Amino acid sequence: MFRPMRRTKRAISDEDAKRLLEQGRRAVLAVNGDDGYPFALPINYRFDAGANKIFFHGAKAGQKVDALRRSDKVCLTVMGNEHYEQGEWAPYVQSTVVFGRCHLVDDAAATEAEVRRLALKYYPSAEEAEEELNKYLAAVQLYEIEIEHLTGKQIREK
Repeated sequence: MFRPMRRTKRAISDEDAKRLLEQGRRAVLAVNGDDGYPFALPINYRFDAGANKIFFHGAKAGQKVDALRRSDKVCLTVMGNEHYEQGEWAPYVQSTVVFGRCHLVDDAAATEAEVRRLALKYYPSAEEAEEELNKYLAAVQLYEIEIEHLTGKQIREK
């Protein structure tokens, strides 16, 4: 169902691709947008390796929500792990591309627990995370991507 990577010499292992998902802080989420146009937006996220799912939060209404209600198929891309090898001027960069199904999470307790884990990933302290949760949790929608296919690669930018 999913195409194999064309340039297999650039492939990284699934373990390395998942490690990038775990370490990454920003991703680009692509959904099937209005009038057949793709809609891609940056998000903060958390990868749950044990469940093989990606979680993110957002508003309860808007273009992303409308698109996900029409079609749950999504693509998510994370880039990172840029590094230089000895004596080379051009960096190496890894990327992970995930295809999956995205669902709105309706369970209030599950939403609160996962949004708390997300906040702890991004806020400098648990106190600041709790402060934000107390202000905004009621307005937050949690989304869950069930990973169907994942690939990773490393390229040299030159």
